[in-house]
Amino acid sequence: MKKAFSIFLSVLMLASSSGIAYAQHFCSGMEMMAEITLGEKHLYCGMETDAPDSDCGDKTAAREAHDCCKNHITKIHTDDNFAKASFDLKLSKTFVATFVSIFVLQEVEIASTEKIFFADYNPPPLEQDLNILYETFLI
Repeated sequence: MKKAFSIFLSVLMLASSSGIAYAQHFCSGMEMMAEITLGEKHLYCGMETDAPDSDCGDKTAAREAHDCCKNHITKIHTDDNFAKASFDLKLSKTFVATFVSIFVLQEVEIASTEKIFFADYNPPPLEQDLNILYETFLI
């Protein structure tokens, strides 16, 4: 389980530090396409028109002139300082004693020195049958 978790974390760290970006293409304010890319990738919806003032048939000039389409790219930025974190843990004696007594010694019973006298006590025997004494019979 630890190996699988460490492999998952290392793949996640590799993916986040490799320059993953989320590219979105908007046409007239509506999202038309979205992709997860490595680096910057411009998405096109196919609504390219020729710019009237452009002399050359360059596609980039046509894309720039067609102002209803916009690309939005969200990059994942990571911090490259991978320093090992150290934790200073200070425990008080009362906390340790309380923790051990509650969670570790939970099933241990402390023997009592007092003797319980009524545990094995039997009631005295009846001298007369009470049903006959009070003359109560079930019919």
